[in-house]
Amino acid sequence: MLQGYTIAFDLDGTLVDTAPDLVRATNEIMDILGLAHVDVADMRKIVGRGARVSVERAAAISNRQIDDEEMARLLPIFLETYRKGIAISSRAYEGAREAMIALKEMGAKLVICTNKPTHLAQLVLQELELLDYFHGVYGPESTPKTKPDPLHLITAIQGCGGDVARAILIGDSENDVLAAQNASVPVIVTSFGYTMTKAPDLGADAFFDHYDELLELVIAVLKLNH
Repeated sequence: MLQGYTIAFDLDGTLVDTAPDLVRATNEIMDILGLAHVDVADMRKIVGRGARVSVERAAAISNRQIDDEEMARLLPIFLETYRKGIAISSRAYEGAREAMIALKEMGAKLVICTNKPTHLAQLVLQELELLDYFHGVYGPESTPKTKPDPLHLITAIQGCGGDVARAILIGDSENDVLAAQNASVPVIVTSFGYTMTKAPDLGADAFFDHYDELLELVIAVLKLNH
């Protein structure tokens, strides 16, 4: 039924709850800056626009700005700290693996479209034994403009041999919804992701509370949009 369709997934807050390990790396930077630690709840609100923005937002909680020179020094420390403990506490959301298996069995191609650096996205997927489900992983290095720009999503879909007219994005945030809508691609969001906006208010075609709902939603939304 899904033969010829491409299903793009965001990563953080959509497929995998990465916040616990991101907190560890972020607080390493907060220690260097002499700032208060962030907690997992904070992290889930500030992830989504890449590592630099996450560090900036974490510092901003303590009313601290980071200039370009300082960020150039801190960002490699953050990335290396995170890499070393990338899957200590991160876990795929309940039912996500089973949903991907079901989608692939119905003929869909799966691809990752994330603002996380590609090598880190590949590493966390590999550590959690999820990487083999995907035809490709498209991070910020794969495109001149990242989500919410539609070019990122279009690049991911076409990069794995897919057709933008026969695709759907699964995400969790405003970035995902905007990227999909501007690419004329339907979008489904999680209700448990990394955003301060409630799922019904994101403007997606549909949302779900548990991955056991996803397969039926994908089929329903694609029928509505084709």
